[in-house]
Amino acid sequence: MKPDTELLYFLNNEERTKEAYRKMVTETVQAILDSLSDDKAYAGQSPQGLQDIIGRPTLLPERGLGFPKVLEEVRRTILPNFLRTSSTDYLAHLHSPALLESICSELILSTFNQSMDSWDQGPIATEIELQVTKELCKLYGYPEGSDGIFTSGGSQSNLSALMLARDWFCTTLLNHDVKKLGLPPSYAKLRLYTSEVSHFSMEKSAHLLGLGYDAVRKVPVDKLCRMDSRALESLILSDKEAGLIPFCVVATLGTTDYGSIDSVDELGAITRRHNLWLHADAAYGSGVKLSDQYAHRLGPIEVCDSITVDFHKMFLLPISCGAFLVKDGKSLEAFSLHADYLNREEDEEDGYSNLVGKSMQTTRRFDALKVWMAFLTRGKDGYSNIIDTCIGNAAYLYERVSENPVFEVAIRPEISSVVFRLRKSDGTNKKVRRLLLHTHGVVIGQTVYANRTFLKFTLLNPLLDHEKLDELLLLIEQLGKEAEKE
Repeated sequence: MKPDTELLYFLNNEERTKEAYRKMVTETVQAILDSLSDDKAYAGQSPQGLQDIIGRPTLLPERGLGFPKVLEEVRRTILPNFLRTSSTDYLAHLHSPALLESICSELILSTFNQSMDSWDQGPIATEIELQVTKELCKLYGYPEGSDGIFTSGGSQSNLSALMLARDWFCTTLLNHDVKKLGLPPSYAKLRLYTSEVSHFSMEKSAHLLGLGYDAVRKVPVDKLCRMDSRALESLILSDKEAGLIPFCVVATLGTTDYGSIDSVDELGAITRRHNLWLHADAAYGSGVKLSDQYAHRLGPIEVCDSITVDFHKMFLLPISCGAFLVKDGKSLEAFSLHADYLNREEDEEDGYSNLVGKSMQTTRRFDALKVWMAFLTRGKDGYSNIIDTCIGNAAYLYERVSENPVFEVAIRPEISSVVFRLRKSDGTNKKVRRLLLHTHGVVIGQTVYANRTFLKFTLLNPLLDHEKLDELLLLIEQLGKEAEKE
C-alpha cells in the first residue's frame, strides 16, 4: 500500500497518467510561485544553516513518502533557499536568469527524455540539433562545410577545441596519428598560448589531454586585459628557438572577470604566419554577436578555426547549454568511432545522423531545443534589445563608479562586467560582499585585480535599470562605512 495514492511511473497515453502528470506539474508550479514572496536574490542562510534545514536521518526510507509529502518538504526546505537568478539583486557570476520559453522547453525535453547519441534515440531531436548547428555556423560567419555539436558548456567546448587542435597539428605537421598511436614522442614540447586572464579550463584541458599545465603559456595582457599580440609572437618565436612546439592559440572573447575581448584579427595573422590553430573561447562574448549596437566588438570571429558558444550566459538559457563550432567540419572526425549497437555505418550511409560521432559525450540532453524555441520566440530584435541593455548598463555603471571618489574601478568594460572596489581595505570589501549576501539578499562577485580584492557586477539581467544600480552602489557605500566600524 502506497502512503498517499497509487504512485504511477511514467507519462503515457493512458488518461490516468496524463491526469497524474498534469496534477504533479501543476502543484509543482504552484509551489514555485508561492515561494516567490519577495524580490531578493537569496534568503541569507549560511552553509551551516542550510545543512541544519535539510538534515534527515536518511534519504532512502524503507517506505516511500509519496509525491505530496516530498513536494511539501521541497516547499519547506529547498524552494525558500534557492538562489534566484532572475532577481535584479543577483549580479555575481556569468550565471543568467532563464527566459520563460526556455523553461517550457526544459519541461518538454525532460518529459520525453531524448538522448542525442543516435538518431533512433531522438529522431526529431537530432534533426533539430543539426538545423540549429547549421544556423549557428551561419551566424558566426562560417562557410559551407563547417559544423558543430552541442556541449555541456564552455569547459567541454574548450577541451574539444584543444583536442582537435592537437590532433590536427600532430597529423598535418608532425605526421603522427594521435587517434591511433597516442601522443607523439615529442608531446612534452607541445605548447598552447592564451592570455594570463583566460579561463581555467585551459589548464584543466591540458591536463586531461596529457600535456600538463606547463604546456599552457600565459601571455601578458594590455591595460584593457586583452592579450598582447606582440608579446604572443615574441613568446612563440622564443619557444621555437628553445626547441618547443607551438600548436594552438586561444583568443578569449569575453574574459570571465572583465569581459575583455582579444583581437582575433591580430591573433589570426599570427597563427597564419606560424601555422597554428586559432580557437575562440567566446563562452561569454558569443551573445554579443546578436547585438545591433555592439556586435562589431567581437571582430572577425570567423577567422578562428573553432568557437566556443555558451547559451547559459548572455543568451539567458537554463544550464546546461553550450555549443562547439568548427570551420572545417571534417575535423570533428577525431571524435568518431563506430559501434554496432549504437551508430551503425549502414544507417549513416542511408541518411540517419548519429551525433555521437561528433561528440566526446555519448548520452546527451536535447539542449538544442532551448535555443530553437528561444531564437524563434525572441528573434534577432528581441535578443539585440536584451544584450544592448546589459552592455549599456555596464557602461553606465562604469561611469558612475569612475566619477565617485569612494570607488576605484579596474578597467572600462567591453561587455557587461564591471570590476570595482571601495577605496578601503581588502578586508572591508570582503565584509561588504558577505553583508550583502547574508543580510540584504544581494549577491555580487569578488575577484582580484592588481593584487587587491575587487567587487564585481556581472550584468546579465535586462530588467536592471540605472535607478537600481544607483541604489546598489549607495548600499555598498553605506555597508563599507559600517564594516569599518566593526
